[in-house]
Amino acid sequence: MKRYDRSRLADLVLTIVALLGPFAGSTGTGAERPADVRPLVVFAASSLTDALQELADDYGRSSGVAVKLSFAASSALARQIENGAPADVFFSADIEWMDYLEARRLIQPESRHDVLGNTLVLVAPASSTLDLTIEPHFGLADALGKGRLATGDPDSVPVGRYARAALTSLGVWNAVGGRIVRAENVRAALAFVDRGEAPLGIVYKTDALIDKGVRIVDEFPADTHPPITYPLALTAGAKAGATKFAEFLRTPTADAVFVKYGFIPLH
Repeated sequence: MKRYDRSRLADLVLTIVALLGPFAGSTGTGAERPADVRPLVVFAASSLTDALQELADDYGRSSGVAVKLSFAASSALARQIENGAPADVFFSADIEWMDYLEARRLIQPESRHDVLGNTLVLVAPASSTLDLTIEPHFGLADALGKGRLATGDPDSVPVGRYARAALTSLGVWNAVGGRIVRAENVRAALAFVDRGEAPLGIVYKTDALIDKGVRIVDEFPADTHPPITYPLALTAGAKAGATKFAEFLRTPTADAVFVKYGFIPLH
């Protein structure tokens, strides 16, 4: 190669390096990116699984921000946050566990909103022909036969708490309280009935609607238990981008998806 050509080549290399500037030699770490694009981490009640997955996917496509979802009983998620789990958003299936975190200053109180409601239902396997009307002193114990009643753990899991309140109000808790399958979350309770391992279960209507292996026997009257309320809040250490996602979950677009899955928007 001629000396003239080598000189031009060297000049070209220097020009490229100058144009790249601070991007030259980048390792691709978050500190070198123009914005924080780490996924948002959302801790949500198990009953929100299908609706929230759809919404998170939609939000990711439209915003370019990935949303990582972690589903479990609200009680388990609240304790994980208390123990330092790096969540940005907490979406609970009851008010008590949100209160639990707020009392410990682990959420941002101004970001807290009651977003959804739900309905408590009695379910049986899809093949069951049981006909039972929920009313005071109804024959739940007889309907169980030698089987057990599946629901969330009444001592901690929201659906179990609602179930115990409803059965107590109706005067049948004493007859069945010792025959509870104390599932770790509502989806686990639903699975016991779906697989035929429990003849009856108490779950949310939204869960029953998505599982073809069960059928709804009857709905519990709303006045037999505390209102089923799903509050949403940012955690104390939430990333800045979490605000927009939390706001998105309270838009008409999100409401339409929640309604499709059987939820009741509260705003």
